[in-house]
Amino acid sequence: VLYDENNQSPYKLLVNFPNDRSFILSTIIGMILLSIVFTSIIVVAYTSALYQLIKQRKISEIKTDFINNMTHEFKTPIATINLALDAIRNPAIIDDKDKVKRYLSMIKEENKRMHAQVENVLRISKLEKNELNISKERVKLHDLVEDAITHVELIVEDRQGYIKPFLNASKTSVLANETHFTNVIVNILDNAIKYSPNAPEIEVYTENIGNNVLLKITDHGSGMSKTAVKHVFEKFYRESTGNIHNVKGHGLGLAYVKRIVDDHQGYVSVESEKGKGSTFTIKLPLIS
Repeated sequence: VLYDENNQSPYKLLVNFPNDRSFILSTIIGMILLSIVFTSIIVVAYTSALYQLIKQRKISEIKTDFINNMTHEFKTPIATINLALDAIRNPAIIDDKDKVKRYLSMIKEENKRMHAQVENVLRISKLEKNELNISKERVKLHDLVEDAITHVELIVEDRQGYIKPFLNASKTSVLANETHFTNVIVNILDNAIKYSPNAPEIEVYTENIGNNVLLKITDHGSGMSKTAVKHVFEKFYRESTGNIHNVKGHGLGLAYVKRIVDDHQGYVSVESEKGKGSTFTIKLPLIS
């Protein structure tokens, strides 16, 4: 090999790799695949952990809502029973057999309602699984409305309020389960009473529209926000109301209303404005 005065050779060594790209890729492809696999595992594990945290938080919120709502489901019958007992103890009433019988009948009915509320969660669960077979028969909607009003009228009277029925429908025969549909009306009335910070002022209307009968229950209470109107029939939905008259949420009652009305091939909706009250409307098909 010859070198010049600068000790550099005039020759150059050139090495050619005809498949250099495939050679390089073959050496690193394993490392790339392993990196992708491990990165995917990390992403999946993180996503799963985050999902579980969110799920656990939601379960915790549902449990809290469940306790609050079930407490409130018992408040109305307990309040009615207490008012009836206080009335019976009044010396001016205890000798009036008719009034005593009326209050004892109320106590019995509300006791039955409390027992029914114990089954409320099971009913909702069975409804969601389509396991609840609700037997239906021909009933008069006005009879159910009048029966439902008797369940809450004592509480309304005690708060110096009123329930005014305007039962204008001429045809009210529907195919319904008497117990469940009475509970539907009671739950809406309960809701109207709870969300009336002052004396409850409630109107109940019926009218015929085509081959349907409409039941409207209007209150002049605190009303609901637009967000609450959209979600009010969802199970465990709770609107933030602060500490206003101890109302913690809409609870199971309206979710139950929705499921029962749907099962009766009916339709339920609500119109509401914050501070101006709410109107619940139920539409049921008439039977001949």
